[in-house]
Amino acid sequence: MEFSSRARQKHARLAGDRREQYPHSLQFYLEPPTESISLVEFESFAIDRLKLLKVVENLGVSSVRGTDVYKTKLECELRKLKFPYRALAEDDYEARRKDHISHFILRLAYCQSEDLRRWFLQQEMDLFRYRFNELTENLMQKFLEHVNLPFEAIGEDLKTELANELCASTPGFSMSKVKEQMFYKVGLADAVDLFRARRVFIKDGFAYVPFKEIDVIVLNNYRTKLSKALALTARSLPSIQSDERLQPLLSHLSHSYVGPDYSVQKNTGKISLEQIDALSVKSFPLCMRQLHRALRDSHHLRHGGRMQYGLFLKGIGLTLEQALEFWKKEFIRGKVDADKFDKGYAYSIRHNYGKEGKRTDYTPYSCMKIIMSNPPSQGDYHGCPFRHNDPELLKQKLQSYKIPPSGITQILELVKGMHFQLACQKYFELTHDVDDIGFSLNHPNQYFTESQKLLSGGRELKKEFSNSGNFQQKNNSQESINSSSTPTSSNATVDTELEGLEAYFTED
Repeated sequence: MEFSSRARQKHARLAGDRREQYPHSLQFYLEPPTESISLVEFESFAIDRLKLLKVVENLGVSSVRGTDVYKTKLECELRKLKFPYRALAEDDYEARRKDHISHFILRLAYCQSEDLRRWFLQQEMDLFRYRFNELTENLMQKFLEHVNLPFEAIGEDLKTELANELCASTPGFSMSKVKEQMFYKVGLADAVDLFRARRVFIKDGFAYVPFKEIDVIVLNNYRTKLSKALALTARSLPSIQSDERLQPLLSHLSHSYVGPDYSVQKNTGKISLEQIDALSVKSFPLCMRQLHRALRDSHHLRHGGRMQYGLFLKGIGLTLEQALEFWKKEFIRGKVDADKFDKGYAYSIRHNYGKEGKRTDYTPYSCMKIIMSNPPSQGDYHGCPFRHNDPELLKQKLQSYKIPPSGITQILELVKGMHFQLACQKYFELTHDVDDIGFSLNHPNQYFTESQKLLSGGRELKKEFSNSGNFQQKNNSQESINSSSTPTSSNATVDTELEGLEAYFTED
């Protein structure tokens, strides 16, 4: 493509403006975006960053931060989702713009509760730590100046003068290491954590911080700023919730599931009712195993349990006819007779399959939906056992399922750290005797599918017919699962623009 002289000047000026807008690929996200953005781009950016933060969370538990494996996997994800991954490249304006805007969109979605704020803060901190440590010493110095943290690198003469004190005060440093390492002169107030841990040399109100420790100070500074910003954004919640442009997009974003669509029943008719008891032990996630056991014991589930378990069974392949038979047989073993079931319960089952009411074909619940919405009360069995069960009761349940003590300890540690989906992944590994499942677990039906693949050596379930089940065939168009499907807004086809979002991030 060729440009005229005037066009070239305009193009060069635009490029200069872009570089000025995002001079660094790394930032503290202090200034909210002020440009207009389409609904399509708004949602696309948010979903991609959510995918990235989910990977950061998973890697933070499955791999040691800073190792080659951790770095390689995270860089691969940054490349794939088109976020900045190499520091200060000059041709990544679009990646920097996406990074900037997507952070603020998720800040809006994840400011709504203490749990959400804590999760968002932790993942953003881990992402920032990785990207900061990828900077060269020169670029790190430029970044510190850019964010007004002008820590001064001491000269060789001063380092030689203080060499003995630096060696004695810095754990793990020999004299040769002191000579190799760059040291920064930092105000004591900024290095309190390092001072308390006795990891730095203090003189005349300054801490002499080695290059390898400067990230601690920068991260503390970033944490303080982001934590305050999240609290400030939370104050704008009433305005956000009344904004008809944003409310539909943000209402479910913090609970979003970004994996395959399990409302499309690939295995329809391949599961017989006689298989369910055995499958619940071998291939059901703990939440569904708990619901199945409660149903068998009490011959009844409340509405929340029927919805969560019923849609899961639909997702693994039960047809409408099978579902009606399954629930009716169980309920009439309790206090519900056949007539009462037909009048009071059959309608809701047909409704879930899109045969009543608005004819909506309901989707099985994702892990985030189960974790974040409709917590169980007394007498309920739905929800996520890792999120909603008392730790001691969870421990007893795991012991009854023959989980080894060391595995139970690992699961409870993940639960304590609020890594509920990772606790479920660990449960999968322990019950299937594998070291690493090789995927991020985000959906109960994904758990079932991956379990069946593993148990059958990678083969899909074989179709097994039974006298107890009638099989309903689906159209071919419904038989494939789009493994990269992304939730899209109902307004996604309209290129509507959102303006004035910066007002939600600033003081009144």
